[in-house]
Amino acid sequence: MEPKGFGPIRTLDGLHSRTAIHPIKKATLTKLVPPGPRPRRELHATIPPMNSPCLPVAGTRSVRARRKSDLASVAQSALVAVLCVILAACGISGPTARPSASPGPTASPTTPPDPATVYAAIEEQVRAIRGLEEKAPVQPKVLDEAALSAYVKEQFRKDNPEALVTANERMLKVLGLLPADASLEDLYISLLSGVVAGLYNPKDKTLYVVSRSGGLGPTEKTTFAHEYTHALQDQNFGLAGLQLDAPGQGDQGMARLALVEGDATLLMTLWQIDNLSQAELIQLLGESLDPAVTGPLEKMPAVLRESLLFSYTSGLTFTQRLHSSGGWAAVDAAFAKPPASTEQILHPEKYGSGEAPTIVDLPDDLGARMGAGWSVGLEDTLGEFQLKLWLANAAGGVATDQANATRAAAGWGGDRVAVLDGPGGATAVVISSEWDNPSDAAEFATQAKLVVASLAGAGEVVAPAGGTRVRVILAPTDDVVTRLSIVLGLAG
Repeated sequence: MEPKGFGPIRTLDGLHSRTAIHPIKKATLTKLVPPGPRPRRELHATIPPMNSPCLPVAGTRSVRARRKSDLASVAQSALVAVLCVILAACGISGPTARPSASPGPTASPTTPPDPATVYAAIEEQVRAIRGLEEKAPVQPKVLDEAALSAYVKEQFRKDNPEALVTANERMLKVLGLLPADASLEDLYISLLSGVVAGLYNPKDKTLYVVSRSGGLGPTEKTTFAHEYTHALQDQNFGLAGLQLDAPGQGDQGMARLALVEGDATLLMTLWQIDNLSQAELIQLLGESLDPAVTGPLEKMPAVLRESLLFSYTSGLTFTQRLHSSGGWAAVDAAFAKPPASTEQILHPEKYGSGEAPTIVDLPDDLGARMGAGWSVGLEDTLGEFQLKLWLANAAGGVATDQANATRAAAGWGGDRVAVLDGPGGATAVVISSEWDNPSDAAEFATQAKLVVASLAGAGEVVAPAGGTRVRVILAPTDDVVTRLSIVLGLAG
């Protein structure tokens, strides 16, 4: 989806379990499964990105014609702003030369261009830049604002059972990332309805473009270029094979979504520089600065806003690095060997070296061990990015700053988070994490203790001296914290 911004990890057109799911351009929550002997293995929580939108990013320079070079600074400013408009189509160009793109159709001042002709020209231009062939025709569907709002609500409720949404909501509130009186469903629908510019749904192979003006301007053209790239990705690599919504693998899904969105954002930026005039880029910039566009994103809790933007901004940086080193062939290769964690997105050298996440397990019978009335509602992996988000933004970000949060999360090795529901509506959250070395573990524990101390309720950070395992326990009372600590201690 191409919003004008968002997410707890995910971006296509669906919201599911794992902490994020998407129809390209959408975020996700967690998926519930029927009661059974081992329900937790099918549940996921993760700071939710429900729907990822598409936005143009900044910082692009053409290595070709002098005219394109002259437009680079304008494009950069426009793209940065558009990031809040199209949340699904952004990119930065690298030094690799690109083939010439076909010129777009020209219309007389009084005759509106034929949309089909414009879209066909953009498709040809995108294929020329990206080097991928179209294997089946893609017929775009244009939605107005009312149709978009209806679509967002329908898809959200279709893909996210109420129990799933409320479970994620409870988790975010315990972590101090969502106000006590907030409705996650309302926030999500409001955000997407206000910022989505387009989306590609790999389930039904449909590409949607949102036209708020009723016309076909630079924003609609840019959105189409971005979303058409998703269609080409799907036809050539099979987006379903990336398992963006694999149960219990939210961090992995978020990382792979960053590859998908980063690719489309890079292509989008290159396309803008090659095919939009200076006047169109300036218009794009102006539209992206419209308070009606930026307002919904700015009002969102940081966890939703930053999770949504991650796939575009960090995904762009990751993909641009691949493109700079090996051209589009290197990007194509990443679809065959996709990133395994947000750590690999944030630190591309770890992707290159194949540094895989450490597997961290929680007891299969954690709910039963807690006693009568307790059950595990969600289980997932947060990953480096979401743990950094938690440290920097819990309780309004009063405990630590971005710099300390970034350093503390950088030594991440692996983790597992579980949400436990108990008697009387009690909710507890357990995070068991593994770090690269004792020093990294101690650094995370230090920042985590500051965060826990700033939260309502009771909490504890357990980090044995000289060890690499750190456990965070958040609960409504000290008695529940003690019980969980004992249970986890017995587990190993």
